[in-house]
Amino acid sequence: GKEVIIANAIIAILTIGGQQLFSFFTFSCPCHVGQNLIYGLAFLGVPALILLVVGYALNNQTWRLVTGKRSPLQKETTPNQLLHCKLICFVLCSITGRALVAPITWLAVTLINGSYYVCAMSEYVSVHYYGADPNVTANERRRILAAFPCSQLVPPELTRARDEVILLLRYQSQVAGWLLIAVVVITVFLSYCLASCFSPLSFLHFRYWSSYVYNEQELFDEATDQHSRLYAMQHVRKFFGFVPGSENVKEIRIPSLREWQAISGLAFLKRVDEEHYDYSLLHDWALKESVNGKFLKTDEDP
Repeated sequence: GKEVIIANAIIAILTIGGQQLFSFFTFSCPCHVGQNLIYGLAFLGVPALILLVVGYALNNQTWRLVTGKRSPLQKETTPNQLLHCKLICFVLCSITGRALVAPITWLAVTLINGSYYVCAMSEYVSVHYYGADPNVTANERRRILAAFPCSQLVPPELTRARDEVILLLRYQSQVAGWLLIAVVVITVFLSYCLASCFSPLSFLHFRYWSSYVYNEQELFDEATDQHSRLYAMQHVRKFFGFVPGSENVKEIRIPSLREWQAISGLAFLKRVDEEHYDYSLLHDWALKESVNGKFLKTDEDP
């Protein structure tokens, strides 16, 4: 839908801006044999890998897939394993597609920029540079080529050769970047075409379904926030003796030292029975303890 396109566009723009800042402040080719390749590939691949992992981690569908369990109600019917596998594959492809937006943008922009590729591949260029001794050894040639990304390390007689090598490598890098963009665009287009062809829904029905899923999630999030707030309010009121936000509080409850200790500490989830959990120490205390203790009267008009 439009929301997905807008979100992907924002991710791509942020990635481009981050790449430019990252390159400006951090990238400095070592211009040394054996180190250029590692350094260039590290700047190309490691940020892309990090962005991929972050893309998976920030997608709610990832955690639904990881934590999802088969409903007990489904055990009564014969499960359709093929349909279940297709659903998992569809969700994985959807998650992966969203997660790949940032790393592919990073790789495309860095390849079009060319600096990382020039640094990584300079010593492997097969070229007879001008003004060089034809009897120079292969190791010496690699050492000279490895220094080409750093203009201050290149002798004046090799300036023309350096410019030629840099232009060649930038050409290769930019062509690779545009090819990557073309392959991704074609792949995305064909994927949408195939998904539409095999979809059981018509175009308008699919738009309605997308709108329904979006609205259902919005309403569910709103209900979750309100429900959890009301539920937590019951436990807070039991502990303190009044509802937060009340204008006319006639009395407040003074918790005992034992009660303060009971709700303090670290806790995540505590299983109560087969179907219910206590969500916090205060929740656990409120369900177990009866309402008693010391109460203090307050004035209605302060």
